[in-house]
Amino acid sequence: MIQLDEKIYFYLLTIIPIMVVVYVLLQIWKKRTQKKFATPDLLKRLSPNKSKFKSILKLIFLLIGISFLVLGLVNPKIGTKLETVKREGVDIVFAIDVSKSMLAEDIAPNRLEKSKRLVSEIINQLASDRIGIIAYAGQAFPQLPITTDYGAAKMFLQSMNTDMLSSQGTAINEAIELASTYFNDEEQTNRVLFIVSDGEDHSEGTTLDAVELAVDEGIRIFTIGVGKTKGSPIPIKRNGIVESLKKDSQGEVVITRLNEDILEEIADEGNGEYVDGSNTDDAVEFIKAELNQMDKQEFEAKQFAEYKDQFQWFLGIGLLFLFLEIFLLDRKTKWLKKMNLFNEKEVH
Repeated sequence: MIQLDEKIYFYLLTIIPIMVVVYVLLQIWKKRTQKKFATPDLLKRLSPNKSKFKSILKLIFLLIGISFLVLGLVNPKIGTKLETVKREGVDIVFAIDVSKSMLAEDIAPNRLEKSKRLVSEIINQLASDRIGIIAYAGQAFPQLPITTDYGAAKMFLQSMNTDMLSSQGTAINEAIELASTYFNDEEQTNRVLFIVSDGEDHSEGTTLDAVELAVDEGIRIFTIGVGKTKGSPIPIKRNGIVESLKKDSQGEVVITRLNEDILEEIADEGNGEYVDGSNTDDAVEFIKAELNQMDKQEFEAKQFAEYKDQFQWFLGIGLLFLFLEIFLLDRKTKWLKKMNLFNEKEVH
């Protein structure tokens, strides 16, 4: 299994298309300038050994060298051994509200980004618990099944947005029902569901019924409220710039408010607790303490161990191509000139 340590360095690869564009523009400029200076025949006589192919080859070597250096900075690691390890933990599912109301900015930067940060910080505090992620709006969608791969969990978490589900609304009951299918270990003593939401529920009539069924299956439900009770409009943005505010069918600006009452009721019926998510540190510490008090169930998990750094190979290959680019001359190579592979020999 391959693990990438510093994925942020992949952004450096954007320099490659820039260099290609600069090279093409430079060649166009050189040709136009040379035409003003002399005719093509005269230029060939003035520089008979200049290779047309070598400049392209030098560029290719340079780009390959840069690519491998970037891969070296990313530091790929290879898991050389697959182990079965025994762990003790709790099965945790995060159900995250991705409805449009989560775009409200009454809590910085907005409710959804705050929710993702909260869940990420909670994951950072876990040791050997298994986690799963659900996205829900008008319907619920399985984002990540139960796993011990926290890196994958964070990757899926960051990709969540309000456009991922076409059905709008907030169906908390569907999120609870889907979460019930995540817990497949009948011996697990503690099953925990965290609902991260602003509490706007369009299925209030059936939500508590879903909570009751989940409790019967041994699931404890905690709710995390994100937003402010005084409410906020929902901005509609394009390229990060606010174009307008969301309006209802009467043309009035929609104000979305944190509904703590429904979240507290769900947590109370679900044998859990309601957590105010406005202060990330306080919320994470409270949840950490609650999880530590729970009984841990032993389970087996397969994982790769003994990851070995591979960056040195990529750095070595990258430096090799950069040296080749430096020492490669623009003149025609004698043996290549004799073979005439690139039609560089003048035909009479």
